[in-house]
Amino acid sequence: MLSHVTLGSNDLPKAKAFYEALFGTLGFTKFFDHPSGGAVYGKDGRPQIGVLGPYDGKPATVGNGTMVVFHLPDTGAVDAFHAKALALGGTCEGAPGPRGDTGYYGAYFRDLEGNKLAAYTMTN
Repeated sequence: MLSHVTLGSNDLPKAKAFYEALFGTLGFTKFFDHPSGGAVYGKDGRPQIGVLGPYDGKPATVGNGTMVVFHLPDTGAVDAFHAKALALGGTCEGAPGPRGDTGYYGAYFRDLEGNKLAAYTMTN
């Protein structure tokens, strides 16, 4: 079972401001400050995602083919999450909308470092 995800950053103050504002839309709060200068965010007493400086001290890089996806309750929440990410300086990687005829409704974006994230809901 998946516990939590971490994303690396080379500008932790900027990344924390981005994610604190974005995660506020999901009801996440800062769980704790991380020794790297980053932070771990969560909800319902559980850490769920961290924005950290890499442990090895080398620059953070984007994982090619890596994506963090959030399941949200409805299409309005997906739209709002995507819009908030873009308003905070993220870049669009796929506007909100249905994907095929599967009932999957998703939206994709990259954060300030280029990490790819998405939000989705099922409409059927």
